[in-house]
Amino acid sequence: MQTRATESRERVKGGTPLQGAGAAPLPESRGSASGRRYLFMSEEMIERHQGDEMIRLTLMDGQVRVMMCETTQMAQRAADIHGATPVCTAAMGRLMTATSMLGVMMKGDNESVTVNVHGDGPMGTIVAVANHGDVKVCADDARVELPLRTDGKLDVGGAIGHTGRMTVIKDLGLKEPYVGTIELVSGELGIDFAQYFTVSEQQPSLVSLGVLVNGDVVLKAGGLLVQPMPGCEEETIEQLELRSPMFADISREMTEAPKEQLLEDWFRGMKPVVLDRTPLRYHCGCSRARMEKALISLGRKELQTIIDEDTGAELGCHFCHQQYQFTTEELKQLLEKATRE
Repeated sequence: MQTRATESRERVKGGTPLQGAGAAPLPESRGSASGRRYLFMSEEMIERHQGDEMIRLTLMDGQVRVMMCETTQMAQRAADIHGATPVCTAAMGRLMTATSMLGVMMKGDNESVTVNVHGDGPMGTIVAVANHGDVKVCADDARVELPLRTDGKLDVGGAIGHTGRMTVIKDLGLKEPYVGTIELVSGELGIDFAQYFTVSEQQPSLVSLGVLVNGDVVLKAGGLLVQPMPGCEEETIEQLELRSPMFADISREMTEAPKEQLLEDWFRGMKPVVLDRTPLRYHCGCSRARMEKALISLGRKELQTIIDEDTGAELGCHFCHQQYQFTTEELKQLLEKATRE
């Protein structure tokens, strides 16, 4: 299977109707009197699974690994925290979605993954951090405004930049983290993550990312990762490539049917088996104690300089914008602690 990304399709909803991006029509669902039959769970259970989450499944008796996630609430939370414009919301939403997939792959409770995207676009550097279910994001400038592309889509590649690099840092609790870096392919992120999986992890992948916005409201956000495992039959790979146009416009598809229905439609006849479901959320995790450690890490000389200025210190979190105030007396206590250590 060749490296492939079905690029995310965002469109600002408004005067121009939402349009697909060449996605093939979905097959009709067979079944119940309500008109829908869900392969994975009942309609009542689906209602209880509303909100952001990751679904992991296999196809064809384990030949293919699939991850599908909804990240609408996370993207909205990021937009609200950072006061993001639609194009920046789309960029951060895409990055959080893909980073969440990497985070859910982490096995240990204390493991995490950081993805740093540094392009030549006006957003500057964008950073997302995730573990098994929590994710956060920040950007140098989340208030960039750009005109729509000629096809009416948000210009995420223009905001991030088409030239630059993406670095993935996996903290597995070992002495040194795993670090993989690739050059940006397009800055649209879908194809960039597909390139990362292929080059850095030797895992050909299909990646689809999408964020649908209406002004400052995120209507739907999510993503799909499809990875043939070693030994996957050629016929199975051909089936995946034939079906890939069906989930090219994933955010639009997710507004029209539940995740479970989409997975059933996309992979009907390929023996889909759900492995697990993981709730996702935007969660920073910063605290005053962590900020104290950050101040101590400056070293005694730097702390003494701040104390001599006698103005105290204020530290802000880039991911949630929480501000932490430290008086001169509190800084002196931290200096004593730094001296003891």
